[in-house]
Amino acid sequence: MRATVGHMWTCAVSIMASSRGKESAEQAKLRFQVELEFVQCLANPNYLNFLAQRGYFKDQTFINYLKYLLYWKQPEYAKYLKYPQCLHMVELLQYEAFRKELVNSQCTKFIDDQQVLHWQHYTRKRMRLQQAAASLGQQMAQQPDQQGPAS
Repeated sequence: MRATVGHMWTCAVSIMASSRGKESAEQAKLRFQVELEFVQCLANPNYLNFLAQRGYFKDQTFINYLKYLLYWKQPEYAKYLKYPQCLHMVELLQYEAFRKELVNSQCTKFIDDQQVLHWQHYTRKRMRLQQAAASLGQQMAQQPDQQGPAS
C-alpha cells in the first residue's frame, strides 16, 4: 500500500496534532507505520524530485517535519528501516541548497545513478568478503592441529 504524499503528510500531521495530550497505543502504532513508510520513501531520488517540483520543500511546516524525522537515525528506530540510505537523504534534506537542487531532474538522476553504483560495488565487495571468509574457514578446517602435546 503506497499512500500519496498528501495523504501520508495529512495523516502524520493529524496524528501529531491529536497526540498533543496523550497518544493512544493505536495512534502511536499508526504514526510509527506512516512515518516509517514516509521516511523510506525519501530514499528514492525520483520521489524527492516529485516533492520538490510540487513545492513541498518550500513549506516551513514540511521542513520542520523533515527535521523531526531525524529521530530515525537512532538505533532503536533505524533497525526497522529496509532502505537505510533514506537516513542520508533525511540528513541532506536539512540543507536548503540540497532541497533547491532537487527540482532539477538531472540532479536526481545523478543521485539515482550514484545509488545504483554504490549497490553494485557493495554487492561485489560483500561477495568477495564472503568468499574469502569461506575459503579461510575451509583452510582452518583442513589444517591439523599445529600444537603438539603439552610438555
